[in-house]
Amino acid sequence: MKQRTGFWPVLFLVLLLAPPVPAQESNTRPVISIIIDDMGKQLVSGQRVLALPGPVACAFLPQAPYTSELATEAFGSGKEVMLHLPMEAVSGHRLDAGAVTLEMTRHQFMRTVKENLNAVPHVKGVNNHMGSLLTRHPGHMLWLMQVMQEQDPLFFVDSRTTASTVARQIAAENGVPNTERNVFLDHKLDARTLEYEFNRLLQLARKQGSAVAIGHPHPQTLALLERRLPQLEQQGIRLLPVSELIHHQQEVEHPWQASWSHSQKAARNLKPSL
Repeated sequence: MKQRTGFWPVLFLVLLLAPPVPAQESNTRPVISIIIDDMGKQLVSGQRVLALPGPVACAFLPQAPYTSELATEAFGSGKEVMLHLPMEAVSGHRLDAGAVTLEMTRHQFMRTVKENLNAVPHVKGVNNHMGSLLTRHPGHMLWLMQVMQEQDPLFFVDSRTTASTVARQIAAENGVPNTERNVFLDHKLDARTLEYEFNRLLQLARKQGSAVAIGHPHPQTLALLERRLPQLEQQGIRLLPVSELIHHQQEVEHPWQASWSHSQKAARNLKPSL
C-alpha cells in the first residue's frame, strides 16, 4: 500500500493556522433577570422604573390607566414589555380588570387573554398576577399556552404564587419558551429584607448559573435597584432581558430542552398537505 505522506503535514498546518476558539466567557458568568410587576397603575413610579439602568423587564396590568403610555416608553428605552396577566387566586382577593378565572369557558378565557395581549403595546412575554388557584389547573394553563403559541415568539414566566403550580410544566410541554421566578425582592419593604433578597438573588445566580427576581414599583424597591444595579458588572453578574435569560438557560444549562423546543416550534410551523 502506498503511504499518504502529505496528509499529516497538511493537517498540522491547518490546525496551526486556524484562529483560536474564543473562550465562552459570556456563557460562564452568572446571569439574572429582574421583572417589575404591577406596571401601569402609576405614572411617576412607572417612569422611575423605566429610568433604571439595564434591561429590567416591565410587566403591565392590561387595563391599568397608564399601561399603553408606559409600555410604549419602555419599549423605546430598551426595556422588555410583558403582560402581567391577572389570574384567580385561592384567597379570593379582588381581581384586577382583565382577569381570567376558573369558571370561564375556553372561549371566554382565550378571548380575554387575546384582548389583554392587544392592550399592551410591544408585548413580548407573559407572567401571572396572583393566580394561586388558576396556575394549578392544567386545562386552563393549556388554553393560555395555546393563545401564546398563536402570538409566537412570546415567552412565559411562572411567578410561582403557589407550590402547586403546573404553569411552567404546561408551557414546556407545548413548546412555549419559559422560566420561573426564584426570588420575590419585596415581599417585605424594610431595608434589611430588600438587601437580603437581592443578595440571595445573586447567590442563586452564582450557584445555578441564572436566577429571576420579581419586584414592584415601590419607592423602597426602586431605591435598592438604583443603588445595586450599577454594581452588577463589577460583581461579575450580567443583567439580561428575560428572553435572553431563557435562551441562556436552554443553551447553557439545558441544551436538550433547547433542541426539543426548536423541534416543537418547527413542527408547529409545518403546513398540512392539501
